[in-house]
Amino acid sequence: QVRLVESGGGLVQAGGSLRLSCVASGLTFSRYMMSWFRQAPGKEREFVSGINWSGTKTYYANSTRGRFNISRDNAQNTVCLQMSSLKPEDTAVYYCSISLNGPASLPDYWGQGTQVTVSS
Repeated sequence: QVRLVESGGGLVQAGGSLRLSCVASGLTFSRYMMSWFRQAPGKEREFVSGINWSGTKTYYANSTRGRFNISRDNAQNTVCLQMSSLKPEDTAVYYCSISLNGPASLPDYWGQGTQVTVSS
């Protein structure tokens, strides 16, 4: 059974930083693309960042490039999202996901989400 568990969300002031973590179990983590998505109230879920199986390729939404950094530790089955220069518009529930068929495919599994709230 595949399981993704996020942690690290919270309340932060604008301009601050947070680090999200996601631990995966139930599959061979090092084979697959990992991504972060987010969903704000009343909005659709949107892509935030992704990283390929080896960590050699990373992807970012235009809104997060230069402020967020994604990384992974295949030995620990963990993917992290370091978020800096946070803005109120970054407020959302952040979801970790795994894609079994590469970066062009939709995620196959999701975590339960972690709330990030950025106050102005």
